[in-house]
Amino acid sequence: MNHGRISRRTLLAGATAVALGAATGPAAAATTRVPSLWREFTRTPFTHPQIPYVGRAGCRTTGRGRVVADVTDFGAVPDGATDCAPAINRAIAAAGRAGGGTVTIPPGTFLIDDLIRVGDSNVVLRGAGSGRTTLYATKNLTELIGVYGSRYGGDKSSWSWAGGLIWLAPRARLDSLVAAIRARSWPFEGWTGNKRDEWTTLTTVEPARQGSWTVTVADAAALKPGQLILLRLDDDRAHTLLQHMAGGGPGPAAYSWDDKTKLTSYVPYEWPVRVTRVHGRRVTLERPLPLDARPEWDPRLTTHVQELTGSGVEGLTLEAVQTPQSPHLLDKGYNGVVLQCAYDCWVDDVTVRHVDNGFGLVAASACTLRRTRVAGRGSHHPYFCREGSHDNLVEDFTIEERTVPAPPNTQLHGINVEGLSSHNVWSRGDMRTGTFDSHRGLPFADVRTDITVNNDGRHGGDASAGPLFGARFTHWNIRVTNGRAGLMKIDGLAPWSATVGLNEVREFDQTDVPDFTGDLHSRLELYGATDAVRPRNLYDAQRALFR
Repeated sequence: MNHGRISRRTLLAGATAVALGAATGPAAAATTRVPSLWREFTRTPFTHPQIPYVGRAGCRTTGRGRVVADVTDFGAVPDGATDCAPAINRAIAAAGRAGGGTVTIPPGTFLIDDLIRVGDSNVVLRGAGSGRTTLYATKNLTELIGVYGSRYGGDKSSWSWAGGLIWLAPRARLDSLVAAIRARSWPFEGWTGNKRDEWTTLTTVEPARQGSWTVTVADAAALKPGQLILLRLDDDRAHTLLQHMAGGGPGPAAYSWDDKTKLTSYVPYEWPVRVTRVHGRRVTLERPLPLDARPEWDPRLTTHVQELTGSGVEGLTLEAVQTPQSPHLLDKGYNGVVLQCAYDCWVDDVTVRHVDNGFGLVAASACTLRRTRVAGRGSHHPYFCREGSHDNLVEDFTIEERTVPAPPNTQLHGINVEGLSSHNVWSRGDMRTGTFDSHRGLPFADVRTDITVNNDGRHGGDASAGPLFGARFTHWNIRVTNGRAGLMKIDGLAPWSATVGLNEVREFDQTDVPDFTGDLHSRLELYGATDAVRPRNLYDAQRALFR
């Protein structure tokens, strides 16, 4: 990637071609409108005040590896009656021992009475297609593992936002999570877990600005190209790191941070990234810095739990036995596919049906969910993204209409993001139900683009989780079929944000007030002009700038 040498002329020429490329002929040229925000962004793509650079979101792995196992060779039978979970897990474990490879599942319906674990890197579980291979799950995570209470107290079920019946996580991390849950010792789920102060510092980082691709470190001896490291930033007593995530200025400075106990538990901020080059004390990173690295936040590069990388799940449907949706925050754990402490992993052509929660990103980064679908009786969180998940891509996704009416006291959120998660993208979505759920926890610099939504869900999050939005949230070309504004038109809610190409909407049902006082420095452009906005898809356009 030639991000440091591209000329302004080349950048602007490429940006113009992308912006106008979708419009052809005189009629299209007459209706095409390129927002001024896009022209501004192409001049300062890594430091624009309202629009984040997300052109590197998603996994970079392209190889799928050779086929090393078929689950039927390990005893799986597609009769819909034999418990095939042990056989499938044996095949996955064998692929892990072989150093990676693809495990195939032929067409048919395979009953599973346990969770499916992908715990080794470079292992791919591949069905014959989401319309041909089905895993039929009869038990939930409460039955299989136990009651997963909340570390914040109360009677909430953490299966409402964690854990999957297909669970991709490093083997040691998943084993420790399961052991902690069974011991009723609720774990922190991120890259350093409950031992966040025990990880080794590789080196400290000199001051650097958000958007920088290269940092200067005190000692680069422990760093090498290809290595995955964590950038850790601590907050100070004045919470200037949290203020920085919110865009800074008088509003965030006046906000009450000290009583937001759930939010402050997410700090230190942990950002995983690969090293691409080491030259003396200069270290080049795979992605630009998401935040400033300031001395008062003690910026350092550290070790972390062994990551899961290069692994994926493809071409299958996970169907849970149909049960009524549980009351809010009492989910039993009929959950779909979750990626946890995963970097550069993926899910492709997967449908989940009759689940409590569909697809989850938990402390996951640089992962891609592509051609995924949530169907059936209705879900609490069709998609959730939390616990410091960064740089992920969810594209070509569908949330179908629920097949049964929602029971009383249940909740529907839609596409969720929370817990300081940043630079995630939701692209080309068909949301026939749900909403753009910010679950508080100060998510920032996230993008939703080219999505059609029937905005009938509600967002969540308790007061101790802090603000709905941090800075540089962008909604770009959003088509709201029922005209409801809530969490779609964010120029009055999100600081330093951009709402571009949204059809006309109005406030009704859940109506929010901004968390920060004063000028939010938010931008609204091409309001009511979704068919005309170019580029149509902000993520695709950003990717095209640096190909």
